[in-house]
Amino acid sequence: MAADSLRAQAIRLLARREYARSELRGKLLAKGAASGEVESLLEELVGDGYLSDARCARETVERKSGDFARRRIADALRAKGIARADIETALAAAEIDDEAALQALWQRRFGRVPVDERERARQVRFLHGRGFAVSAILRLLREHHGSAES
Repeated sequence: MAADSLRAQAIRLLARREYARSELRGKLLAKGAASGEVESLLEELVGDGYLSDARCARETVERKSGDFARRRIADALRAKGIARADIETALAAAEIDDEAALQALWQRRFGRVPVDERERARQVRFLHGRGFAVSAILRLLREHHGSAES
């Protein structure tokens, strides 16, 4: 694959959204590029400021905060191959409050106390899938259940 064409593909991908270095490497290798060629291009893109794991981490945290718990966001960033320091910096800058995010997400998604055990399980599964602790979810449902009876 020609170097110009490989660079053009990488730039096209980066124009759509931020990518972690390892994600972009995987995409380019999947398109049939040679490993050495990809590594050289990635170094060039980092040097030119087009590719940044720290920027990707900040963008991901910004996009996912409010819908996911800190733990779930950190897991997603680790899966992208982003360094722990970049993850911690991005999460600290966002000042994510899991309790407030859980409350807001529950209100947006459900907005009412579950009427039966099946609905309760569905709400718990959904919120737990977003990375919130089961204990926090159950506490939220208890608090709202108590206020619904008043």
